[in-house]
Amino acid sequence: MNEFIPPAKPIIGDEERAAVDAVLRSGMIAQGRQVKAFEDEFSAALVAGRECVAVNSGTAGLHLGLLAAGIGPGDEVIVPSFTFAATANSVALTGATPVFVDIEPDYFCLDPAAVRAAVTEKTTAILPVHLYGHPADGPALRGIAAEYGLRLFEDAAQAHGASLHGEAVGTFGDFAMFSLYPTKNMTSGEGGMVAATAEIAHGIRLLRNQGMERQYANELVGFNARMTDIHAAIGRVQLAKLPEWTRIRQSNAAYLTEHLGAVPGVTTPKVADGAVHVYHQYTIKVDGDRDRIVQALREEHQVGSGVYYPIPNHRLESLRHFAPDLDLPVTQQAAAQVISLPVHPSLSTADLERIVTAVSAVVKAGA
Repeated sequence: MNEFIPPAKPIIGDEERAAVDAVLRSGMIAQGRQVKAFEDEFSAALVAGRECVAVNSGTAGLHLGLLAAGIGPGDEVIVPSFTFAATANSVALTGATPVFVDIEPDYFCLDPAAVRAAVTEKTTAILPVHLYGHPADGPALRGIAAEYGLRLFEDAAQAHGASLHGEAVGTFGDFAMFSLYPTKNMTSGEGGMVAATAEIAHGIRLLRNQGMERQYANELVGFNARMTDIHAAIGRVQLAKLPEWTRIRQSNAAYLTEHLGAVPGVTTPKVADGAVHVYHQYTIKVDGDRDRIVQALREEHQVGSGVYYPIPNHRLESLRHFAPDLDLPVTQQAAAQVISLPVHPSLSTADLERIVTAVSAVVKAGA
């Protein structure tokens, strides 16, 4: 029987283990020099020198970024419904209201026209998600924000190294959060990195450390959301490997598109003009019974896949009270059709061939 191909696979090598061991041997384990070095290196490598602040999760980064930007009760923040719940959760945790709008059908990111239509006198900010590693239309959203006097933030959890027209994701708005969860394009074991303006970065540094930058000189009520030097040491090693891993992801995606693009019932991912897609996920749309296809891939062909995301945020029990009667047709269609196939750097040529063969067979069998 063929070995199972997982939908995602964290890569932890000898360099990461050695980096962790060095921190453990140093006796300095909490937030320290490794964290500062990681912040500086991330800034230089991915976000054109913007200030970066490391935290203990991507969700914490979003939450603290919003708080540092002054988002709170009475504010409305426009977000996509087709994404992980952490985006809207972070807005709700500030006391603000997430306002769900539809996505455009090709790239799964916020539809600028839908954003414009959703602006009210209470709207304070727009928070796009660069979903699956494809950049949202930052220039268009920035134009809307400027027109209406709004803030622009970024959920870049899945988009390390993505760009649009030469502009790096993470530099479009006032702050951007990158997740460092184990299955992301790079990891620190767990954690998040926020790239921000100087003012917001200062606020996040206070909020992540009980409201203080100097010990016992608390300036505001804060949290414990620090990253440890252990996690930062892993992140520094992974950051150096990211360019090559991204190249492999893009090559794997190109292979899948070339060989699945002509399969009836399969729509392969599109890439906008001027966009650099980093393929956190390789997400196709399928006709027919999506759940049957996912099951058959796993059970009949030993090919893992993921459905991101089967229930739009505005339909989740935890968030539906914000928009109980909302109709988002493109979001609903995507939620019923998407399948994310393996695209990670650990795939061999034989794995890619198996994925193509399996998807073709399963989709055709259900046609």
